[in-house]
Amino acid sequence: MNQQLEIRNIPNVQFMDSLQMSAFAFQYELDPVKVEKAMALLDSNQMWGAYVDDTLAAKMTILDLQTWIQGKAFDMGGIAGVVTWPEYRRGGLVAKLLLHGLRVMREKGQTVSFLHPFQFSFYRKYGWETYAEYKSYEISVQQLPRLGPQPGRIVRTGHDINLLNGIYEAYASRYNGTLIRNESWWRHRIFGNTQGTVAVYFDTEDQPAGYVYYQVKDNILKVHELVYLHHGACQALWRFLADHDSMLEKLVMKAPANDKLPFLLDNPRIKQEIVPYFMARIVDVAGFLTKYPFASGAEWSLQLEVKDEQAEWNNGWFLLQVDESGTARVEPILNASPELPAAGCTIQTLAAMLTGYQRPSFLMDIGRLTGTLEVCESLERLIPARQPYLPDFF
Repeated sequence: MNQQLEIRNIPNVQFMDSLQMSAFAFQYELDPVKVEKAMALLDSNQMWGAYVDDTLAAKMTILDLQTWIQGKAFDMGGIAGVVTWPEYRRGGLVAKLLLHGLRVMREKGQTVSFLHPFQFSFYRKYGWETYAEYKSYEISVQQLPRLGPQPGRIVRTGHDINLLNGIYEAYASRYNGTLIRNESWWRHRIFGNTQGTVAVYFDTEDQPAGYVYYQVKDNILKVHELVYLHHGACQALWRFLADHDSMLEKLVMKAPANDKLPFLLDNPRIKQEIVPYFMARIVDVAGFLTKYPFASGAEWSLQLEVKDEQAEWNNGWFLLQVDESGTARVEPILNASPELPAAGCTIQTLAAMLTGYQRPSFLMDIGRLTGTLEVCESLERLIPARQPYLPDFF
């Protein structure tokens, strides 16, 4: 018997069905208070269901978000809550949802998409690639930084979102792949999911230059978020954290993968781990490249062949022309001309390269990027080196 499949938005009356599916798949209990809060935040326009014979069999959410890339704001589709009931698994429903999602995101102008994978290899099949990892620290109380008194002052501020977001935006825009947070995100995603204390550092000019959001429980200090705009703020906040030593056995936290804390410690042999975290996908190659801020300085043209098995609008040749300001003009072309330099890669490799996760020279060394040495050197110059990082989760 042929089953009828339809992909459509999940209506409000089925929000509870959606939550029950997530609770079953991710193995957690539906707390009545949390259910009430979640129901109020759900948006039918962002929730997509795969219906088999009019029964909700699989679902996916596409969050309307923005991200910083090379210091510029990009509209981003955040894929979350991808779930299938067991009786419908291995029937290709998630693949159909993801392909539908690509078209939806493209129509919305979301040229890039992020997701947190249950399995990296699974989402690579659909064009996503690793873009962000973080460094996990576990520091015993004896290994905490030993710093003298620091200039400036630290104030417990509570959930002052306007104050914190000003510091956060200045910090987050220095990385690739961080989120642009609105008030709702702060209220529900940051403070709604964790408990703790917020302390803000004001420097010698009495300007807010950093903050720490943390919790002390069971003799463990867990840093939810440590943000600072210069080294002086970093030192002051670490002095503040170390002053909790009488209450602690250890401190645990996450940091950008290129964080240099161990170098600053008297004993750098702390427990640390690099953890692959989120994946990125370029939804619309032409739209993304047109907005991408390349390095300024010289005009340059490249013929780029992109292989994308899921999004036909990305699959093929593009002429990329970058002017002296670093602004690109992009147009699809049928075939490459021997008169201009050319390069080729998959949609996954393009995301890893343009988010700054991997450099062109490495990608060419391992065969993921094709082209001449001259093309590679030009890409190294044109793509600014900027660390990817994502302190959030969705």
